[in-house]
Order: sequence, then structure tokens, then C-alpha cells
Amino acid sequence: MITTTTESPLISAAELHNALQQRQVLLIDVREPNEYNNAHIPGALLCPLANVQELEPPCSSDTRVVLYCESGRRSQMAYEILARRGFQNLKNLEGGIQRWKQMGYAVRGAANAPLSIMRQVQITAGSLILTGVILGFTVNAGFFFLSGFVGLGMLFAGLSGRCLLAQLLMRLPFNRPKGK
Repeated sequence: MITTTTESPLISAAELHNALQQRQVLLIDVREPNEYNNAHIPGALLCPLANVQELEPPCSSDTRVVLYCESGRRSQMAYEILARRGFQNLKNLEGGIQRWKQMGYAVRGAANAPLSIMRQVQITAGSLILTGVILGFTVNAGFFFLSGFVGLGMLFAGLSGRCLLAQLLMRLPFNRPKGK
């Protein structure tokens, strides 16, 4: 039985900022692509938590690897996976990108988006389903198809990993990276 520590060595946002200035760290964002596109720390590589087990250790065991997510929970899980695989010099950004932003450090992406893409999808899909149900009961039963269509879209997104509504929402001006 392999026993691992449940507490990862943490790195503060200030320590990470200094390490990035000196280019002494490999920074890995373990969130989903839509979260990364919304806002990420400059220089971060994307490797969603579901794919972390596929990472190979850096060529040099001296290379410090820092993991981060939104708040630190998923990066803690990624830390444990990589530690079991023998990765050295692992760190977990304390408080995730939320803390990074609180400290006033730069982020790249569509940081001006009012909400994450997934929350926008949930709000939009929920609104369309509710509208279909209300109009189905009050105006015409044909509006129930709107709810069914949105439900089918969510089922497709869950099964395929491709959310067409999220792709559509990412095209809105406030969800585009600055300068595009």
C-alpha cells in the first residue's frame, strides 16, 4: 500500500511571481480549457486534471513544477497524482488563481468576462429550459421542444466533451481575449 502525504508544499503568489520573473519554474494550470481561456497566469501550460497522469517529469530534477487551479483543490489532487509518480520539486499555488488575482498579479485571457464560461452555459441553458416550460404551459405545448432541445444539447456536451453552447458563448465580445 502506497501512503502519500495529503498536504502539499505550498507556494505563495508572491513566491511564484518572483520565481516566474527569474524563469525558475514550470507552471501548469490543471483547470479545464474554457477556464484557462477565461484567465490564466502568463507562461502557464494547460494540462487539465483529467490528463495529469499523462505528464512526463521534466528532464532536470532541479526544475520546480508549480500546479494551480481556481482555488487550490484540483491542483492539490494533481499534486498527489504526480507525487505518487515520482515527480520532484512539486509545489501547489496557495489559493490558486483567485489568490494570484487578489494579489494584483497579471493574468491573460478574457479576464474581463463577467462570469466563467461554464456559469454562462448553466445560466443560458437553465433560462432556455425554464422559458420552454413556461411557454409550453401558457402559450403552446410546442415550446416544450425548446426545453428538450437544450436538454439534448447538454446530454451531447456531457457525452462528447464538446459543448456547442460554450463555443457559441466564447464568441461574445466580453469572452474574447483582449486584443482579438
